[in-house]
Amino acid sequence: MSPRAACRLATIGFTQVHDYVAGKTDWLAHGLPVEGDHAQIVRAGSLARDDVITCHLDDPITDLRDPVERSPYGFALVTTDDGILLGRLRASAMKRAAADAQAETVMEPGPSTVRADTPAAELAERLRQRELTSAIVSTPEGRLIGVARPADLEAASA
Repeated sequence: MSPRAACRLATIGFTQVHDYVAGKTDWLAHGLPVEGDHAQIVRAGSLARDDVITCHLDDPITDLRDPVERSPYGFALVTTDDGILLGRLRASAMKRAAADAQAETVMEPGPSTVRADTPAAELAERLRQRELTSAIVSTPEGRLIGVARPADLEAASA
């Protein structure tokens, strides 16, 4: 919406008006709240779980093995202090790693992600076709939102 339109809405009584310069697509990709005709579409961002194990580049593998083994995902996600996704650290890779290895040396850099605005039904179908057990959801800047699981996506789409 233009600054002029935002100003006009404020003058007629709307109390929460945003002049979001980046646009509607960017707003949706960040998983921000929506209203209107398409608000009822369930999207990946609203189903992304935040229970995934996260770590930093310099974290020792020995500290991560047990938590990852106990997690439902079988991996940890390597992030910066402010949540930018750098890599995925699979349990299988950690088993083969040297005892003194750090996350940076074992991770897969730049894992594939989906945006928060991806419709749940579409993502569920994509995961089913590719026989994947999860999808990493991030913002356009690469900030981790969470992990979406097929069962959650399918249940919300039904």
